[in-house]
This record gives sequence, C-alpha cells and structure tokens, in this order.
Amino acid sequence: MNVLVIGQGGREHAIVKALHMSCSVEQIHAVPGNPGMRTEAVCHSISLKDVGGIIKLCKRTDIGLVIVGPEIPLAEGIADQLREVGIEVFGPSGEASRLEASKIYAKEFMVGAEVPTASYRVVQSVQETLEAATEFTAPYVLKADGLAAGKGVAICNSLDQLREVATTYFEDKIFGIAGERALLEQFQEGWELSFFILTNGSDYVSLPLSQDHKRLKDGDIGPNTGGMGAVGPITVKSELEQKIHQQILEPTVRQLKKRQLDYRGLLYVGLMITPNGPSVIEYNVRFGDPEAQVILPLLQGDWGEVFQAVARGNLPDLKWKPLYSACVVQAAPGYPEDPKKGLSIEGDPLVQGSSSYFLHAGTSYADETWRTNGGRVLNSVGIGSSLKEAIQNAYTQSENVHWEGLQRRSDIGHKVTD
Repeated sequence: MNVLVIGQGGREHAIVKALHMSCSVEQIHAVPGNPGMRTEAVCHSISLKDVGGIIKLCKRTDIGLVIVGPEIPLAEGIADQLREVGIEVFGPSGEASRLEASKIYAKEFMVGAEVPTASYRVVQSVQETLEAATEFTAPYVLKADGLAAGKGVAICNSLDQLREVATTYFEDKIFGIAGERALLEQFQEGWELSFFILTNGSDYVSLPLSQDHKRLKDGDIGPNTGGMGAVGPITVKSELEQKIHQQILEPTVRQLKKRQLDYRGLLYVGLMITPNGPSVIEYNVRFGDPEAQVILPLLQGDWGEVFQAVARGNLPDLKWKPLYSACVVQAAPGYPEDPKKGLSIEGDPLVQGSSSYFLHAGTSYADETWRTNGGRVLNSVGIGSSLKEAIQNAYTQSENVHWEGLQRRSDIGHKVTD
C-alpha cells in the first residue's frame, strides 16, 4: 500500500523511517515533510489546513493509509474529514483529540475515569490564580488550557513568580486563546515516565517504556522544552507497572469507551511516579517527540501493518527486538524561547552509521547548504545491545554536525544508567 504521513518534524521522520523498513509499504508520501525525509518519502508542499488538497493527493496517489503525526491537525478534526471520504487514518477523532487540545477537558476526563492526578483549580485571571494558590504549596504549576507548542506549562517557585507568569497568560496573552483559561496544579515530586498505548477506544496494547528529558540543560534544570532526548526501553518494578495498568491505563480506556470517543491511534500517558504511586500529568493523542524516535526502531515486525490494523479498529500482537535505543536532540541557540533559524550546519546531516542515524526535526536545504529551521534541529539516534551502548552511539552520531550556538544535553539517559 501507499502511505501518507502528515507532519514535518522529528517524530514524523521517525515514522517515515519505520515505514521505509516495512515490507507492506510501497510508496511513502509526506505533507509537508522535511528535507531530511526526501531520500525515503515524496514530500508535497501542501498546507496542513488544506484538507481538501490532502484528500485530492490521497486519491491521486492511491493512498491506502494516512498517519497523522502532530496534534494540531488532529485537534482540528482531520481524521474525521478523511474518514468521511473513505480514507483509513491512524489517529483519533477531533473530539477525542481534546484530551490533548484542552488541559481542562483532559483533567475532567481524568476525574471521570478516577485516575490519580494532581489536585487543581481552573483559573482565568491573575487574581483568580493568586487566590487559588492559597490552596496549594510552592512550587506551583500553571498550564495554559489550549495547545501552546509545548510551551504552555510553567513551574513557579514563589507567588511572585506565579503572578508574573499568570500576567503573561491572562494580560499579555502570549498564548492567545490557548491561554484564556488555565489549570493551577499542585506540584508533584517524583520522576517522569512516558507510557504509550495503541488503542481502538475499547481495548489497548502497550508499547515499551521510555524516558523523556524535558528540561533544557544537564541535571534537569532550565526551562521546559518539547524534549531534549529519550532512552528506551526502560524497565520498572513489576509492582509499579501493574499499578500503572490497573490504576491508570485500564480506567482511561474504559472512560474512552464510556464516552464513545472514536479513538484509533496512539495515546501517550505522561506519568509522574510520586512517593504515593503513579499519577497522570497529561495525555497526548499522538506519539511523543522524542520518545517515538526511540520506540519505533524496536519493533520486531512491520509498522505499516500495525498502523493499518489500528486504523481499522484492530489491535495486533506486538513483538520487540532485544535492543535499546537513545535519541539526543541538537537544538538551535535561543531554544525554546526564541530559536535562531538560518544558521549554517557544518557536516553532513544525512550521514549514517551501522547503528546510528539522524532524524530531521528543523532543517532546510538550499544552494547545497543545510541550515537550522526550527528549535529542535536534528535528532541523533543510536541503537545498541545495552542502554549505555545505544547512548554512546547516539552521542557519537551527534558529533557529525555542528552549528554556532548548538544546544545539546550531555546527560541523556543518566537516570537509568548511573
């Protein structure tokens, strides 16, 4: 079959690469794609908002399956529109995508599902935020309700800092309508864990556990980002994993079924493992980035067949290679607040090793020159027979390129290898 991947970042390049290894896939197309994908996919310069143009492309190129990578087109209902004209889609409906598109909707869903999560208040002004803060203790977590490109979460260590952040949300309107309402949450101590499941809305199958690194700098300090690296698979105590299934995953999927949400895709459950047990931080309705980069290479099987089965409402049996993988993100200077674009990339962003390669997240190519074209520019992926080997391969791969002001953490995976 021919497959169309919607999106242009590192996650979508990881999907394209996985499909490139699939025997069931003949041609791969991408909208809009990126320059790094062009050796594996045909890229089309169509706006993600031009669903009519995407439908015409699907019919013209005999697309048998569409895989939607980013959250915004899912939230805008692209899966519904494609299914209405008979095109199979890996991705949830617009209504189901509110689990990511609205933090408040997701929180109310969690309460209905009776899954553990941080206590919270809905706020929509600076004054409301400060009044609600009297019910919590520092640090405070303020989350913009809508989609904010991974930048709508702030951890505030004092009331003064909370006031400053709330002012940027509600008065300066830095997130527009996405920040008109927000969640004020009690900060939870613990460590983060990413759990992915494939679900048809009534049952689920889990993918290997991975660990993301959200903070910009070594030692988990600095601002939150979209993710600076990931490792997987990681193992946790069987007692903890059992609690996650019984207390979080099973009730979450029961709630999907109860609400009759059309969910044929991947659900990301972001967890905080607290001293009191696992707690849900957030839901995402698509592969995490950069977690997808480390999970996708580990399947012992055909991702094309897996994606198609889920799009049809079926859940395949999954087998995994006895390998490990790591992803190290190389970001532009100024990321995440104001990344610098157009910087010349030295080296070869297409070079591959026997156990490592680049996935492109924010690059451009013109006049025989590669340049930065986003916040997270390149993902260095390494595969190995151990986590340490995979991490070493990823870092060795990363040394093949450089640009002025490049940002890269040097401690990806340290929590599970030290």
